[in-house]
Amino acid sequence: MTPLNLFGLLAVSAMVVSYTLENRHTIFILAFAGACVLGSIYGFLQGAWPFGLVEAVWSIIAAKRWWAAIRHPRRPTAVL
Repeated sequence: MTPLNLFGLLAVSAMVVSYTLENRHTIFILAFAGACVLGSIYGFLQGAWPFGLVEAVWSIIAAKRWWAAIRHPRRPTAVL
């Protein structure tokens, strides 16, 4: 496994974990946005620029969701 592949694996794993935990705290929404940035970097470094571009857009969307969540908090929902 190359260092680039390892970086991509860690970035995508962080995306999955933080996305799964988003309902628990707003910090995980921000973590998801950061992981999307890492995924975008990985995509561009790998040469898959469409993936890098989509991840960059997704990170902006997630950052906006985080900003909205901290400005307008709602009651936490139970996760089964």
